[in-house]
Amino acid sequence: MTTGPVPGIRTAEPWKALARRSTLWSSAVALLLLVASAAVTVAWRDDLPDPVASHWGADGQVDGVMSLGGWVAVVLGTGVGCTLLFGAIGWFWGKAAMTRRVAAGVTVWMGGLLAVMQVGAVAGQRGLTDAAQAPDSGGWLLAAYLVPLVPAVAAALLVPGDPHQPATEPVPADAERMPLADGERAVWLRRIGGGTGLWVGAGSVVLTSAMAVIGQQWGLLVVPALLAVLFAAMMVFEVRVDASGLRVRSALGWPRTFVPADEVVAARVVEVFAFRQFGGWGWRVGPGGSVGIVPRSGQGIEVERTGGRTLTITVDDAESGAALLNTMADRTR
Repeated sequence: MTTGPVPGIRTAEPWKALARRSTLWSSAVALLLLVASAAVTVAWRDDLPDPVASHWGADGQVDGVMSLGGWVAVVLGTGVGCTLLFGAIGWFWGKAAMTRRVAAGVTVWMGGLLAVMQVGAVAGQRGLTDAAQAPDSGGWLLAAYLVPLVPAVAAALLVPGDPHQPATEPVPADAERMPLADGERAVWLRRIGGGTGLWVGAGSVVLTSAMAVIGQQWGLLVVPALLAVLFAAMMVFEVRVDASGLRVRSALGWPRTFVPADEVVAARVVEVFAFRQFGGWGWRVGPGGSVGIVPRSGQGIEVERTGGRTLTITVDDAESGAALLNTMADRTR
């Protein structure tokens, strides 16, 4: 999906208009969900115990209480903080469409999660006189994780893609090329995965599964299931370079990205330090809006794109991939 200039917002760089627009409306949706849930919670104040249950232990029993006002303030404060955090990622670093989509989706999902938590935690306490009698948290906590996925996915899909920005300058002369005869075709394929990120993901799945089983919170087993899907999507990728450009696709089919050959300024081999450069492993956003597909540290390809965008991928045989991509980019000039 491509898009033209965004009316009503003038910036020196086209991506900034797109980033600001998606950040503003996704943040507004998240805040609206939070305010609406707070209004519902406060409207129930005469039907709730004082204080209300606010925390449940692994056994499903209440082990923490606070005033209703305190509960609403904590949830709203957390929600506003998360909205500002993810909004800042989209606003300042949203050079690539995928970054803007992830930022918008996560912003809406977090707002929805906290909104469902805020209402769900007190809904079962209506009519009680003692917060200790509150039912366990399994049902509404499960809903808090799952229900907001619907508006979050919708938000991500509504964010427009990058406009086509073909390069106007030749690929630098010192960039490595793959020697191909005129008209000769070539394809480079690799599969990437493993490394520290996969071990961290596996550990998270095991830990959350153990917590759900020990506490006999069977409904919460959906959390490690979701984590398993998330890490499968973010830690294993297929990479392809051909005449059209560079394609990277998760083993699950999404997320994925495509860099047209005519948008490649240059591709080079770099040494990637996933945690130092991107703050973790998987599909990441680094300083300045650079995108990293880094399930592990090590040798990788750094693709400089038009529009000030950068994509970094840790992959074996990076030299061949970068050389072929430069050759294909040459052919589009």
